[in-house]
This record gives sequence, structure tokens and C-alpha cells, in this order.
Amino acid sequence: MKKTAEAGQDAGRPPIRGRRPDAHESTAGAGAPPPRGGRPRAGGAGAKPDAAFAEPERLQKVLAAVGIGSRREIEEWVVAGRISVNGLPAELGQKIGPGDRVKYNGKLIPLRFTVRTPRVLIYHKPEGEIVSREDPEGRPTVFERLPILRKGRWIAVGRLDFNTSGLLLFTNDGSLANRLMHPRYELEREYAVRLLGQLGDEQIESLKTGIQLEDGLARFTTLSDEGGEGANHWYRVTLSEGRNREVRRMFEAVGLTVSRLMRVRYGPVALSSRLKRGMWMEMPEDEVCALAGLPKPPGQAARPGEQSRKVRVHRTTPRGGGAG
Repeated sequence: MKKTAEAGQDAGRPPIRGRRPDAHESTAGAGAPPPRGGRPRAGGAGAKPDAAFAEPERLQKVLAAVGIGSRREIEEWVVAGRISVNGLPAELGQKIGPGDRVKYNGKLIPLRFTVRTPRVLIYHKPEGEIVSREDPEGRPTVFERLPILRKGRWIAVGRLDFNTSGLLLFTNDGSLANRLMHPRYELEREYAVRLLGQLGDEQIESLKTGIQLEDGLARFTTLSDEGGEGANHWYRVTLSEGRNREVRRMFEAVGLTVSRLMRVRYGPVALSSRLKRGMWMEMPEDEVCALAGLPKPPGQAARPGEQSRKVRVHRTTPRGGGAG
């Protein structure tokens, strides 16, 4: 049997052919192939900041920041009816966002907003957990293991089946979650698949050219043989969509059963070898900005010879409720 992806884990872990043990140490970007030409990115260098990531702010603060007057003066102008928002008289304490049109004495004011950086968690989902906050059967849920947010809630980026393990992303920002899941971006998902049996040449060709499923045509972008022993055989596959049980149904369509399924990459985010089952880590802010297409946050340059600190990983136990 070839070396496993994580030392110390069970021998059923998918072998990684021709890769160093730390090949997935970076969370976003490293170890992941670039998007195919012509497709829009979910984020990345050179992308313009999305207004969806701008935090709504109080009217007085925004107008004072652009220099039309002090906050106290602006409050007086609001009371006097000299400021309007979207054609209606402004109110004290009113919050505005990038989509609002603010006028002072009938003149449109150019606005500037603070762009907030979303939070992103990378979770190594074990088998036997559902990606839902509530379950009539009382099964464990992934949300029981996540840190509690003071404001908002965690949103799962896609889903993994109850019996599927591996990389699962969460964010507190609905706009980012939507762009990571939206079909138009065609973000690749990569899986390690263990089959009972081995694929033949015709089956491989069918899976790569397209299999007709009940909900439409499905195909793997790439499919590579990763070896195995006995009845079990490992493969690596990628596809650019996330239909329900799609990988399992594709192999079933060619007569083979998936005995284990693990997601190892979602778009540019790869599963770190440091992140064991049931653990989560928070994506560094600069990597979140790259993922969301936001400007890189300002920060102090590292001192000569100083190594960047490793991102902390967190081992958790279920809280017994789907908080967060």
C-alpha cells in the first residue's frame, strides 16, 4: 500500500501519489490547480472589491468621512431636512450602504464605505455527521462543533453526505457563500474515492465523457488511478458542480460501489494534513481576501528571518445543539 495522506490515521486513508506529506499545508491556493481559462473566478488578485462585503454604517459617520461636515453639523442638517436617502428625508441614526443614494441640498454625495473581511472556517468533517442544524433522527450535526458567533450565523458552503468525510467550508457572509456555490463560477471539487473493485478503460472513458443520471448529464473533469490493495482501489476525481450524491451515483451508474468518499479540495482551498477529523481552523485574513476578491489587508511586514506563525487548529467536541 502506498503512503497515506496523514501519518497516524487509519490505513484506509487515500494514498497520495507523488506528493509530499505536507503538500496541502497551505489552505488557499497551494496544492490547487489554477482555474481553467475563460472562467470567472470567485475571487483573486486584481478583482474589484464587492459592495456586498461593505458593512452598512450610520449616515452621520459616512458623510463625516467624506468631509462635508462634522457629525454634529450633519445631525442638524438631517433634522432640518437638508439630507435625503433614496429620495426620502433622512432620519437620525439611519444606516446606509453602497446601494443607497444620499443627497445634500439636492446634490448627490459620493460615498465611501469600510469593507469588512468575512470569516471563513475550514472543517474536516468526519463520517457520521449531517450538514444541517436540525435532524428529526437526532444525528450529530457539523454545527455542534463550530465556535459560537456573537453576531450572525455560520453558513455551510455546499454539503457533504452523512457518510462522506473531508473538507467543508463555513462563512459568516451570505454573499461569499453564494459566490463560492454559484454554478457560474464552476469551482472544482476534488475527491478521493475508494471503490470495491477497479475501473476498466471503457468505464473511465464513460465517466470522463459523461454519464446520464436522472437529473442530467454528469462527468468528471479529471480521473486518476491512485492504486490500492485487494478489493479496494483508490481514485482521485474532480468535477465542477455539487449535485446531491453525484460522485456516488456516477460510479453506481458504471456498476461499482463507493466504499469511502472524501473531499480533499474545494476551489483553491485544499485540506491541510494538519487538520484531523473533527478539527477546524480559521482561514487567515489575507487568504480570505484572496478568496473573496477583496484588497489585501494592511499589515506589518515580517522581520528578516522571521517565520509566519502556523494557523491554529482546534479539536472540538459536540455541544449537543446546533448553535452558531
